[in-house]
Amino acid sequence: MAPNDSVESNGGTRGTAVGRRKAARYIVPVAVAGVAAATIGLVPALASTGDPDLPKITAQQLIEKIAASDTQQLSGTVKISTDLGIPSLGGLAGSFAQGGGSGGGKGDSSADPKSRMTELASGTHTLRVAADGPDKQRVSILDSAAEYSLIHNGDQVWAYDSKSNEAYHATEKRAGTEHRAGQKSGHSTPAPDGVPTTPKALAEQVLKAAGPTTSVTVDGTAQVAGRDAYKLLIKPRQSGSTIGSVTVAVDAKSGVPLKFTLLPSSGGKAVVDAGFTKVDFAKPAASSFTFTPPKGAKVTEADDAKAQRKADGAEGLGIFPGAEGLGAGGSGAQDTKVIGEGWNAIAEIRTPGGTGLPSKASGDVPAEAQQFLDSLGDKVSGSFGSGTVFKTRLVNALVTDNGKVYVGAVTPDALVKAANGAS
Repeated sequence: MAPNDSVESNGGTRGTAVGRRKAARYIVPVAVAGVAAATIGLVPALASTGDPDLPKITAQQLIEKIAASDTQQLSGTVKISTDLGIPSLGGLAGSFAQGGGSGGGKGDSSADPKSRMTELASGTHTLRVAADGPDKQRVSILDSAAEYSLIHNGDQVWAYDSKSNEAYHATEKRAGTEHRAGQKSGHSTPAPDGVPTTPKALAEQVLKAAGPTTSVTVDGTAQVAGRDAYKLLIKPRQSGSTIGSVTVAVDAKSGVPLKFTLLPSSGGKAVVDAGFTKVDFAKPAASSFTFTPPKGAKVTEADDAKAQRKADGAEGLGIFPGAEGLGAGGSGAQDTKVIGEGWNAIAEIRTPGGTGLPSKASGDVPAEAQQFLDSLGDKVSGSFGSGTVFKTRLVNALVTDNGKVYVGAVTPDALVKAANGAS
């Protein structure tokens, strides 16, 4: 078993800049429900068995092994279980991503990855993944009687929902990032930005966040998907974070993260388990990355869908009027700052127009979305005024009535304290 060697890893100012840039995109409760966890550089897990006898390695050496991994080809099965302590997002994914409704808008498609990949923020899912270099990836979400696939091949991106027989097609702009999240790693998958689908993508986000406030140690060995692995244990040195620990099982031979486990500081089961149950590092078949819409399938072109949503007034973050500027970056990003550091960092975001949450009474929120928000929120007050705290087991957010949002992997009390201090 490897010794419990430790090291401090400094993420530097680059990690802070990335956190500030991305935080502005996820100020709404759906982000708090899952995607914001990835935004702040936090992440997940899967249970393993076995205790192989491997050569000793330090934490620094193991981190370097992950960074040096040049694996470009793989295929396998990934199991992801997420327990954020919130209602299932399955029926609401379309509402949040498309601006209300569940695929009923003219510009909507049940195959649109922006809505379908949000489903990974809750429940247990089995994914089949494949990659062949930075330009060819495929991820499929497997259901009992259906399959949803997202395929990236060169500048072409296809998504297909077998249940509805709908396909979604986009031509990738080579300078863009919408469908190229994490492509520096050849085995990342073509999910929308902020939705990691492999242990590799999850591990990279956590290591970016590691710094002087983080303890990093080697915590023994494990067997994952039939392969020997070292366990990298990452824990906050600070108190007040909702994160208890993150464990990354790293393939002893290739340096590829095979499993990711995030435990909350409150105790109990893992918030997220994500790991390979089967993995093969051989070159996948070329047919894995080709797609032709089946006969009779409804095909939605990404540009046409975007234009229709804009015409319908549902472009951007939809049910949260005024948030479009934040979702697109630009001036919205300038209204964001970070309070505190490390695991206790809190993003303070000023919404355009200085308005609070829309409500069902105002006619701005669909009934099902309002029900979801009410199930998460608690009313709070302080010297900052009043607002609503949206809670999960991992990321919490305070939305004030005067148009500010405080979000982080910290306790609700920490958010209220930050808002009071900034008032």
